[in-house]
Order: sequence, then structure tokens, then C-alpha cells
Amino acid sequence: MTKCIKTERRISPRVAQRLPINVVANGYDFATSTKNISCVGTYCHIAKYVPPFTKVNIKLNLPLAEMHNRRSISVVECKGVIVRAEDEVSGGFNVAIFFNGITDSCRKKISQYINQFIS
Repeated sequence: MTKCIKTERRISPRVAQRLPINVVANGYDFATSTKNISCVGTYCHIAKYVPPFTKVNIKLNLPLAEMHNRRSISVVECKGVIVRAEDEVSGGFNVAIFFNGITDSCRKKISQYINQFIS
């Protein structure tokens, strides 16, 4: 009897964290929060349907680890593309966004944030 082992296909680890995010697409500015995030993309909820392959602008506020009893906020701005849009039963849409226009320094900030939650 062979056991089936489910493996993670993602290259980048993701964490289920709610972060404030602004998604600008087709003239709409959605202020929402992430459901999960990785260095290559995020999953979040928006109020209006935006079709896959739509280019978006992203702005994230990442709370980084405390230093000297102060929590610092790091802003990440990048471009992305919606790769999946799903109806949400309670209204609106869940969208998966791939970061296709992100600087190395912004990707490093996201990685630094994610590493706070990975042992």
C-alpha cells in the first residue's frame, strides 16, 4: 500500500496573516486586508469583480518586529496581476494576486515579515 504525501507546490512560504492592503484596479481603489501573503503574491477579498489577468497596483503596510519597544511599519508598493477571482458566498470576491513588478528591496521586506512567523 502506497501512502500519498501532499507536498507544497509553492516556491515561497506563505503565512495566513491579515494585513492592510490597497489594491488599485480598473479605476477602483479597494482598501481591504490580506488573507495570506508570500514573497510572490497575496490572497485577499475585494468588493467588485475584477477579471483574471487584470494589472493592479498594490500598497501594503507591514508591521515588522519590535526594536527598542517600538514596532516599525514598512511600506511596500508594487505591481501585480490578478491570477484568480472567486465568488465569496457572503458577497464580494476573493482574488489571488501575483507580484509581477516588485523590487528586490520590497520583496526582502515581505520576506522579513514572513520570517517572523516561520520557525
